[in-house]
Amino acid sequence: MTDSDLRSAALDSKAWPYEEARKLLARWPNGKPDGAPILFETGYGPSGLPHIGTFNEVLRTTMVRNAFHALSDRPTRLIAFSDDMDGLRKVPDNVPNKEMLTEHLGRPLTRIPDPFGKFDSFAAHNNAMLRDFLDRFGFDYEFASSTDYYASGKFDDALRTVLRQFDAIQAVMLPTLREERRATYSPVLPISPKTGVVLQVPVEVIDAEAGMIAFTDSDGERIVQSALGGLSKLQWKVDWAMRWVALGVDYEMAGKDLIDSVVQSSKIARVLGGRPPEGFNYEMFLDEKGEKISKSKGNGLSLDQWLTYGPEESLAFYIYREPKRAKQLHMGVIPRAVDEYWQFRGNYPGQDLKQKLGNPVHHIHDGKLPEGGLPVTFGLLLNLVGVMGEATKEQVWGYLANYIPDATPDSQPDLDRLIGHALAYARDFVAPTLVRRAPEGIEVAALARLDAELAALGEDAPAEDIQNIVYEIGKSEFGDLGGFAELRDWFRALYETLLGSSQGPRMGSFIKLYGIANSRTLIADALAKA
Repeated sequence: MTDSDLRSAALDSKAWPYEEARKLLARWPNGKPDGAPILFETGYGPSGLPHIGTFNEVLRTTMVRNAFHALSDRPTRLIAFSDDMDGLRKVPDNVPNKEMLTEHLGRPLTRIPDPFGKFDSFAAHNNAMLRDFLDRFGFDYEFASSTDYYASGKFDDALRTVLRQFDAIQAVMLPTLREERRATYSPVLPISPKTGVVLQVPVEVIDAEAGMIAFTDSDGERIVQSALGGLSKLQWKVDWAMRWVALGVDYEMAGKDLIDSVVQSSKIARVLGGRPPEGFNYEMFLDEKGEKISKSKGNGLSLDQWLTYGPEESLAFYIYREPKRAKQLHMGVIPRAVDEYWQFRGNYPGQDLKQKLGNPVHHIHDGKLPEGGLPVTFGLLLNLVGVMGEATKEQVWGYLANYIPDATPDSQPDLDRLIGHALAYARDFVAPTLVRRAPEGIEVAALARLDAELAALGEDAPAEDIQNIVYEIGKSEFGDLGGFAELRDWFRALYETLLGSSQGPRMGSFIKLYGIANSRTLIADALAKA
C-alpha cells in the first residue's frame, strides 16, 4: 500500500475520523497562512483528576488528527488546555484536607494550596496528573495552562478585543440567561485584589485599549483595575471563544451536553473576528440503567477499573465505535469489547484497503498494527477461570497447554496479559454470580450421552471433533423424552448446568481447553444434582 493509495482511499472513506478530517481540508483548502499547523485542542478542568472522559476526548481527537495526516502533509499540533484559572466551586469528594480547600472556595485553582502536599498548588497537582496520564498512553500533545496564558499576557490582545466588543458579547449571552442571572452577568470576571476570589459581578469597561475595568468588590468598594495580565479571566463560554480566536484553534470536539455552549461560543468567536473550529458533539456514556454517568453520583466506570479488567486497546475500541450514539459504560461491556477488538484485529490483514480504513483497529493503531493474534477468546478464558475457581496464572497456563501446544507467556505476551485481566474479572464479577442449576428431563439423558462420548475420546482429540459430538447430541432423539425443540436449548442447558451462566463459548473449544477428564467431572457433578 503506497501513501498515494492510502490518501485516495481516505478521501472517500466513511470512517468517522476521515469524515471529520475532511472538514479541515475544506476549512483550509490551500493550507493555513504561512504554513501554520492545523491546531487541534482538547480542554481539561483540573478541579478533579483525569478520568475516562478525558481519555475519550483526547483519543478521539488524536484519531481525527491521525486521519488528517493520511489526507494531507500539512503540519498539525494538539494542545491539551487546562482551565486552571477557574475558581474552585466546590470541594471534590476524593481529596484530603477538605477543610483547607473550603477556605479557598472561589479562588483560581493555581492559587489554592495542594491538598496532597506535593505541588505548589491544587492545579499544579492535577495538571501533573493530567500530563502523567496523557504520557502513560503515549499521546502526542502540548500542555497549556490557562493561568500561564492569562498571567503572561499571551491573552491580553484578545482580552482587549473582548472589552471592545463587550456590548456585542452581552447581546449574544443575555438572551440565553434567566432574568436574575442577567442582572449580574459579565463576560469578564475580575479577581478581587483583597480576597483573590474570582468575582461574578457586573463590570464596567473604562478603557478597552488600556484594558481598564471597574467593578464593586465583595466588601462594597468600587475598584478600578486592569483586566490584563492575570487580573481577570473570562466567563466559560466567552473564554472558550476567546481561546479559539487567540490560539487559532481549527478543531475541537465536545460532548452533547455542551451543544448550547458550542453554539454560543461560536457566535462570540465571530463577534471577536474569528472563526469557530470544526468538530462534532459526541454522545454521553450511560450507566447500566441507562442513566447519564455523573462523577457526583459515582455511577460511572473509572479508567483504572476498565484497565484492571481489560487492556487499553479494548477501551480504545469501545470508544471508537459510534461516537454519536449513547452507549452504556459498565463492567458488563468489557468482555465483549475485548473479544471484538481481537476479532477486528484478526480480520485486518485479509481486508482490502477500503475495509481496513473502516476497521476500528486501523484508527486505534494509526494503521501500524502489532503482530500476532490471540489463540483463544477472552470469553473462553473467563469460562475457564470461572470453573477453575481460585486460580493462578500458572494454573491457567497449565490448562492452555491442552489447547495451544508449546505456548508460553514469553511466546504469547498478549494472552498472558489477558489471563491476568480474566482472573481479575472472574474473581470480582463472575464467581459471585455463578449458579449451576440441576439438569432436568431430556437434559439428564443428553449429558449422560455426552459423558459417554467423551469417555471414548483421548485427551488429544481436537476441539472440532468434540464440537461435532456436542452438535449431534443436540439434534438427537432420546426415546420417549424426544429431542430438544431447538439446538440452542441444548447449548443453554450446557452453559447453565456446567458453567453456571446463560451464555457461553463453543463447548468443543471449552472442553478441549479444560480437558476431557475435567469436563467429565463437571458433567458428573451436574448429573449428581438431577
